[in-house]
Amino acid sequence: MEIFQRIAAQMAAVALPLYAVSLTAVPRADTPVLLFLHWHGFRRAGARAALRPVPGSALQLNDRWQALEEIDAAMLEAGWRLGAWDVEREEHRACTRVGASSREALECLQAFGEHTDRQAAEALLLAEAPDREALLQVGAEKGFVRWQFRPVRGGLWAGTPGDETLCADGSRTPPCPVAPRPASHGGRGERPVRRTVYRLGRITRLILP
Repeated sequence: MEIFQRIAAQMAAVALPLYAVSLTAVPRADTPVLLFLHWHGFRRAGARAALRPVPGSALQLNDRWQALEEIDAAMLEAGWRLGAWDVEREEHRACTRVGASSREALECLQAFGEHTDRQAAEALLLAEAPDREALLQVGAEKGFVRWQFRPVRGGLWAGTPGDETLCADGSRTPPCPVAPRPASHGGRGERPVRRTVYRLGRITRLILP
């Protein structure tokens, strides 16, 4: 799964700083996954209009996969090469089950790029993901997994000091040395969310203010 290549291509095309990257998958092999790129930038809708944030990008990736650990490895590689301090994986339970909280339902909508206000969602996101609504339904019924990281290369975090694994441009040399950990395959269990944090950065010296 070539997640890093997709991100790099979008960064070159949009030419704006990248605030964060997230990806959402449902626990069914060979289903599409949704890649979200959150940009830092503003634009005007007209000459006298107020500045508005540039909408994020939602891309549907149709690469084949069999285990969630394959997506895990691809996101770790992308986060490593883009200089992220860490990559976080969240495994969420189904939000349509009896007793699910309103917060779980909202987090499910957000993970698939939806909003309680459809008009607001369209203003915040430019989507090239034809199966997004169908994936949302599966995620609500079966659970879903979401990965997130903040890049240094091409992002807002280039000035953050102390990570001695980074190259001068905020990137790292592949391959990523951090291995995926087993997932529970869709957030099954008693906890609403199961989090795994992969630490990629390293500080080996004291930083004084």
